[in-house]
Amino acid sequence: MTMEFSPENKKKLAEILSRYPTKQAALLPTLWLAQGEFGFISQETMEYVAGLLDISPAHVYGVVTFYTMFHRKPPGKYNLQVCRTLSCALRGSESLLDHLKKKLGIGENETTPDGKFSLCTVECLASCGTAPAMMVNQKYFENLDASKVDEILNGLK
Repeated sequence: MTMEFSPENKKKLAEILSRYPTKQAALLPTLWLAQGEFGFISQETMEYVAGLLDISPAHVYGVVTFYTMFHRKPPGKYNLQVCRTLSCALRGSESLLDHLKKKLGIGENETTPDGKFSLCTVECLASCGTAPAMMVNQKYFENLDASKVDEILNGLK
């Protein structure tokens, strides 16, 4: 089976490409589009995107592995991203991460067996004044402690 964007995403790709001076310059939004369609960025997806943009799969791999927003394996329904940079670290993000590991029974960069939660750390969520911070999918949570994290998790269905 050959990987291919849906007709709708082919149109979106054409629109994306029209905004950039070269195909290579459109790599990030193309990867975002691919992740939206395929759920994560597999090796096959990287090769597909490389072919679309006339760049090497190695270049695509370098970008995918650099940015934490791209998943190389299927994430859980709720992707928990704990900020680990200085402001968050000074305000307790390490203990929040430990709390989440214990509560969910998984380590960093793992997914619960039921596929509900994935856990990872990220560099800077741009919430230094309200640290520690965490994202759940695309939603920010700030000024966290263990009890607030438990409330957040209990609210996820």
